[in-house]
Amino acid sequence: MPRIRCLQIDAFASRPFSGNPAAVCLLDRQHDPEWMQSVAAEMNLSETAFVRPVGEGFELRWFTPAIEVDLCGHATLAAAHAIWEEGIVQDHGSIRFHTKSGLLTAIVNVDFIELDLPATPAEKAAPPAELIESLGVRPLFVGRTKFDFILVAESEAEIRALKPDFQKLKYVRTRGVIVTSVSDDPRFDFVSRFFAPAAGIDEDPVTGSAHCCLAPFWQHRLGKDKMNAYQASARGGVVQVRVAADRVILGGQAVTIWRGELSDVAGGTTESY
Repeated sequence: MPRIRCLQIDAFASRPFSGNPAAVCLLDRQHDPEWMQSVAAEMNLSETAFVRPVGEGFELRWFTPAIEVDLCGHATLAAAHAIWEEGIVQDHGSIRFHTKSGLLTAIVNVDFIELDLPATPAEKAAPPAELIESLGVRPLFVGRTKFDFILVAESEAEIRALKPDFQKLKYVRTRGVIVTSVSDDPRFDFVSRFFAPAAGIDEDPVTGSAHCCLAPFWQHRLGKDKMNAYQASARGGVVQVRVAADRVILGGQAVTIWRGELSDVAGGTTESY
């Protein structure tokens, strides 16, 4: 039976068991999306990335346990780390990913992997009542991107103390919800948390794609193009951000937790019994 190389990688992490874990499946041919969704549900991580060589780069798709998503930063970082670790691209050469969000690139800059992603700026928006009720926060600002709501809290302490009602929050019609504030820690410019129960993830530990909104948002308010961010989940993670016109450069580290093989069950198709 054919085997598929798989790795689990902690992304935006400098040590094991921190940051955001993602599974990466290294494919040698096209597979059925239903099969990929089943694998992601089996992995039961916030994201599973599927990578397949195409032309001079790679096709990259991302799945939560429940749905396919159009953009995921931490699983992109994990995919790049896996490709270099497995020797698919030699000597940390640049990597080109073809995705539902267009062409994304990854390079190594000293000790950090840098991803070039599209910015997703937020526009001011009226929040639905269930959003405010489920979070229990009085936001200073509410906006919406093409993917998520963003709410600005008064302080980092308020963000860390949040205990959302996930049953209510999953009925908010959006991929996820970003809550952010300036940081109390001088090492960081801003902090955030990210909730996405509608996508099968109550709280995501470190959300790269959320920083495609957060970077331009805080750039305008802090007057900085380059910032350090901290996602204040239980696992926590550091994200370096840099705004370059309509793109955001995210920098992070990654650690491989395990590598193994996945049985290519049913030839990459899903059967019903």
